[in-house]
Amino acid sequence: MEDNSLSLINLIFSAGLVVQVVMIVLVLMSIYSWTVIMSKKKVLMDATTDIKDFHQKFERESKLSDLYKGLPPLASDRTAMEDILGSGYKEFTHSKSTSNQSLIMNSERAYRSMNTTASNEIDRLDSSLSVLAMIASSSPYIGLFGTVWGIMHSFIGLASVKQATIAVVAPGIAEALIATAFGLFAAIPATIAYNRLVSQVEDIGNKYTAFIEELFVILQRQQ
Repeated sequence: MEDNSLSLINLIFSAGLVVQVVMIVLVLMSIYSWTVIMSKKKVLMDATTDIKDFHQKFERESKLSDLYKGLPPLASDRTAMEDILGSGYKEFTHSKSTSNQSLIMNSERAYRSMNTTASNEIDRLDSSLSVLAMIASSSPYIGLFGTVWGIMHSFIGLASVKQATIAVVAPGIAEALIATAFGLFAAIPATIAYNRLVSQVEDIGNKYTAFIEELFVILQRQQ
């Protein structure tokens, strides 16, 4: 009969308590990282779609005032692009004075308001990514700790064995190495996803900045 003593399932359940705890921690970290990855991916896809759709609407509308009137009245009901436009145009029309100096000050306030709104949105998009980075960087070390602990106890157990053979040493080392495999299993997707998501957030931030600059130029022309 085939010996299944070194099967993956048997090695996991026969591992020492510390190694098993390390595996459980790494599994939980992996589950959490995938939850963050999937939810953040959806958020970034929605943000990208919002930028594309609103910019098309923005290019079709010739007057900012008409576009502003079509926005939802509450900021909480607006998309990020709508909120950027709304906050900027509100500041620009805050003062009823039509003097050139007043219009310049209004456009400057509008520019700062739009940048603040965009920064808040970027902070929202960037939230949880630091946790993903922590999982990506710490998982291999947690797995390595489990491996070192398991190998250490395997060699301590060899002290009571008169003759050390591969059959005696292999199970303990295999159990220990599983912890490293679990660490890599958690770290690799988190690392790839983190780099990809950060790049997407930066790209969205650049598009917000470009839109703000475009709006600022239009507001300056109305002075």
